Amino acid sequence: MATPNETKGTILDDPDAVVDTTFDKTEDFFRKYKKVISGILGVAVLAVAGYFSYKYYTQQQNEVAQNEMYQAVYYFEADSLDKALKGSGKDLGLLDISEEYGSTAAGNLANFYVGVAYLKKGKFEDAIEYLKKFSSDDLLLQARAYCLLGDAYLEQKDVEEAINYYNKAADYYPNEYFTPRYLMKAALAYETNKDYKAAAEAYDEIIEKYYKSLEANDAKKYKARAEELAEAK
Repeated sequence: MATPNETKGTILDDPDAVVDTTFDKTEDFFRKYKKVISGILGVAVLAVAGYFSYKYYTQQQNEVAQNEMYQAVYYFEADSLDKALKGSGKDLGLLDISEEYGSTAAGNLANFYVGVAYLKKGKFEDAIEYLKKFSSDDLLLQARAYCLLGDAYLEQKDVEEAINYYNKAADYYPNEYFTPRYLMKAALAYETNKDYKAAAEAYDEIIEKYYKSLEANDAKKYKARAEELAEAK
């Protein structure tokens, strides 16, 4: 039996022997599992190719959807809501664009427009459905969608959900222009719910953090009222 020193000497004297042995074992392994390894590599290649193909396809679809949206948005801005939603017969409406191009950025934006259109038409359940489909990392548009959801729920007398979405709007990338408006809506909803303490806190946040806003003066008056009602409750 070789001693440790003898073994060490053999390895140091003939390093190629180690390399050859390792190579032989690796070659045997690949020969034995050739089909499995080839299959795995094939799947990986297909996955990468599929990813880039899908990305290219969605980019192309997004361009088509954007082109289709121009006329629908024109109708929306002209307050021709039925044509905006359903199309004119020659052009697709926002509902079609949402359904056919839902995986694209334009299709996602169509959900926002559909939600707003339904809100204007007083179809609050439909408005909620489409506004919830909309998702964006835009600091203004997503907050706006949350606020509109709050409006829709408030119209349905679901004050708790309205408050939830007004607060989501206020918490989403707070800024001095829109956040005070969302906080004001939340505060008024709290008052509707007879939660005057929470209302006073929302008014106070406007006063403390957004004292330059248009809402600040009203917040001061409403805060005093809310505090009185909270004490009397």
